[in-house]
Amino acid sequence: MELKRVVVTGLGALTPIGNTVPEFWNSLINGVSGADLITRYDPEKFKTKFACEVKNFNPEDFMDRKEVRKLDPFVHFALASTAEAVKDAGLDFEKFDTNRIGVIWGSGIGGLKTFFDEVVNFAKGDGSPRFNPFFIPKMILDIAPGHISIKYGLRGPNFSTVSACASSTNALIDSFNYLRLGMADIIVSGGSEAIINEAGMGGFNAMHALSTRNDDPKTASRPFDKDRDGFVAGEGAGTIILEELEHAKARGAKIYAEMIGGGMSADANHITAPHPEGLGARLVMMNALRDAKLTTADIDYINVHGTSTPLGDISESKAIIELFGENAYKLNISSTKSMTGHLLGAAGAIEAIASIMAVVHDIIPPTINHFTDDPNVDPRLNLTYNTAQKRVVRAAQSNTFGFGGHNASVIFKKFKE
Repeated sequence: MELKRVVVTGLGALTPIGNTVPEFWNSLINGVSGADLITRYDPEKFKTKFACEVKNFNPEDFMDRKEVRKLDPFVHFALASTAEAVKDAGLDFEKFDTNRIGVIWGSGIGGLKTFFDEVVNFAKGDGSPRFNPFFIPKMILDIAPGHISIKYGLRGPNFSTVSACASSTNALIDSFNYLRLGMADIIVSGGSEAIINEAGMGGFNAMHALSTRNDDPKTASRPFDKDRDGFVAGEGAGTIILEELEHAKARGAKIYAEMIGGGMSADANHITAPHPEGLGARLVMMNALRDAKLTTADIDYINVHGTSTPLGDISESKAIIELFGENAYKLNISSTKSMTGHLLGAAGAIEAIASIMAVVHDIIPPTINHFTDDPNVDPRLNLTYNTAQKRVVRAAQSNTFGFGGHNASVIFKKFKE
């Protein structure tokens, strides 16, 4: 069968460096760090006392106070970014067949704050099972697309994808496949995460996964730098409206870019460490290129997973060189996690938005906080250190890799009729 074409018609973002897409993009190209001391709780006794929090966000701007109390922050974030994306796409759902409009959403952990608060309250009590009746509906990961569908009356495919830090990239790939197979007209896709709380930060600290550069939070996320010491936790959400091309054209929608491929793979190596030679990363990028029917010479920008961990950055750079060969040195590469921190299950969504905006504006956002070259990273790679660079971006690839060895990669290109 002939596959349908899929385009991006709306974007929404709620991030540590901007609560809308224009704010987010402006911060990216200007190299703004979202890291600072934690305000959600007193972090004094924790190894890591900083994170990339969402700032100046009031969920009551998007829902009434009673509804706010019934929802976990990861759902607050999801509804906020989706409201922007729906408005941006100019969608009046009453004019369309909502049986063919779905929501596919990614989150790595879901309602962690809700789970933590309920268990703490139980532990402080007399052992009686006094739990909030909204405990389970607030916590489960699939409740985010559930609430989005309820708000807008969308009755198409509706579920969550869970693959740790690759979750929202997997959501985009599933959405892409439903659309090109003709099983839907529009999919609201993306991801959200809210893990900046005692349980989330304490858990990642116990794994020695987080940076402990407490004296200088804004420079703590240092992808590919010799002195990187772990990732910086982030939070937020990103929403992408994916739409079948003819449906978008029929309603006169503006089109940001075309989604043309997605790939998935597994490291089959370790629960948290990447394959040392980047085999899974190489395979997932190759699979995405094959799906998009592109060669390595067709990619101008890779938004890498680039978490600022000692092992991960090296393995991903090796994978790029192994797959792209000499073309690896003609690319621009950057890690926007140097600015946003790591949004875990939402990372793929906001990094896909960064990649789409690079295609639209022909600007590569930088990898900030580079001070010292790592001898294990090939110096011939253009990692777009510290300053944004202008270049024509015909196609951009975005990589995300999750604990458990889950890898996902997506490709967007300039739209042409």
